[in-house]
Amino acid sequence: MDSPRGRIYLMKSGLEGRVAMTDTFVRHFDACLGCMACVTACPSGVQYAPLIEATRDQIERRHSRSVGDRLFRNLLFSIVPFPLRLRLALAPLVVFRWIQPLLLRAGVLRMLPSRLRALAELAPPVSLRGLMATVPAYTPPSGAPRLRVGLLTGCVQRLVFGHVNAATVRVLAAEGCEVAVPAGQGCCGALALHAGRLDEARGFARRTIAAFEAAGLERVVANAAGCGSSMKEYGTLLADDPSWAGRAAAFSARVRDVTELLVELGPPRAVRHPLPLRVAYHDACHLAHAQGIRQQPRDLLAGIPGVELLAFGEGDMCCGSAGIYNLVEPDAARDLGARKVANIAAVNPEVVATANPGCTLQIAAAAARRGDTMPVLHPIELVDASIRAADLREVINGGIYFGPAQGVYLRAAR
Repeated sequence: MDSPRGRIYLMKSGLEGRVAMTDTFVRHFDACLGCMACVTACPSGVQYAPLIEATRDQIERRHSRSVGDRLFRNLLFSIVPFPLRLRLALAPLVVFRWIQPLLLRAGVLRMLPSRLRALAELAPPVSLRGLMATVPAYTPPSGAPRLRVGLLTGCVQRLVFGHVNAATVRVLAAEGCEVAVPAGQGCCGALALHAGRLDEARGFARRTIAAFEAAGLERVVANAAGCGSSMKEYGTLLADDPSWAGRAAAFSARVRDVTELLVELGPPRAVRHPLPLRVAYHDACHLAHAQGIRQQPRDLLAGIPGVELLAFGEGDMCCGSAGIYNLVEPDAARDLGARKVANIAAVNPEVVATANPGCTLQIAAAAARRGDTMPVLHPIELVDASIRAADLREVINGGIYFGPAQGVYLRAAR
């Protein structure tokens, strides 16, 4: 029952009234990563995403979880999708990041309950400057304009990975794009959608569509795999809403991952300078499986002189991040993270590249548990560094990682 086919059988049995929504029934769906690898593998083309999302929606509506489980999930969804609340919640991490290595070395975190331990281990490196960073509302293109695009700044992305947003804007502008960052945008609804909180997801979707519609854009750009995947589903998510169905479908048709858009633009306009780096590229599940985007990030990285792309074992296996999975199912997520990092470490990269913030934190945390120094960056950061002819040390230190020699998370000053 923990295979995709088994879960689909359970869904059908539930609809036909042959099984009840018991704790055992729910457990099979909670254990699912939602990585969509089954969609890639299925010879019949079964679209599993809307099935698991609809089932999880029914579970959230009809199943009574334990008090602790319900409180933990509600806490996550009352903070993470709301940038102002999330900024306040992340502020204490400015101090925590300095004591986190001491807690790791002392083994204190192992004494915490599993979910609290996961929260502490995955706590991202933040600074007050980073929490307050913004990108310009409008950035003109370099040279003749090729396209007018809007950037989704995201939730965690804007507060923890603001440097990725900044790099995205610089690269798009260098390649001839007018870049707008519409006011009024917030969470795109990805976490809620993947967790089956569909009413919440629809609310976030409507707000996102309205914010970007007003800007008159030709493309909407995402640099987080989960966000891009969800925005491409708005047409399905709002299909039963007569007021929004057409608008949602039109919006989804304009959504592109940043790597997808750059390849779509054609031959690069901006000169790439050498970056002699051994790079292991990890496929984020919601980029590779949900959106079918595998080659474009590799093409962009291969287009940087000096970059050596490294293939590693089980490259298409989930790292264990999977939205909030590494927080609500931390033990399974740790096992997957350890397996992923062991495969990556076997090819001895200098940098790991991946296009999703959850994967970045998951891989960095798994590397920390091994005692590895493994900088993790978004592919767009490497493209940006190549265009800017950045110093190699800046590139490597620009990754998010926990290095045993440094004792703290490092990020290059920007």
